[in-house]
Amino acid sequence: MEASVNSPVKQYHQLDIETAIDAATPHQLIDMLFKGARDRIIQAQGMMEHGDMEGKGGAINTCIDIVNGLQASLDHEQGGDIARNLDGLYDYIQRRLFRANADNDMEALTEVLDLITTLRGAWTSIDPAAG
Repeated sequence: MEASVNSPVKQYHQLDIETAIDAATPHQLIDMLFKGARDRIIQAQGMMEHGDMEGKGGAINTCIDIVNGLQASLDHEQGGDIARNLDGLYDYIQRRLFRANADNDMEALTEVLDLITTLRGAWTSIDPAAG
């Protein structure tokens, strides 16, 4: 019975996400990626604390995929030094996530969470209309 209860809930949640993505501006999409990365790090921390290594690994891998998506979205032609610096920071974040996963390193997850939170704060402070 649990699967039948969860299935409609998961379907509704997926539809809600798809609707939000379809309606989002490019600026909002990047914010959604930052939020998703942040949420996955927090999940990984909780799973690590509770000994769920499989769940921790899945959350970290999803976060790595999200950071990879953020990195792929960089416009190196228009972004200049900022894009180059972010590219290097995203590389660093991915390396820290790999280490956190391999070594069960809570400190690395906390560092990445702080970096993602700072990046998201800077991103949300940008006025999209000023572009």
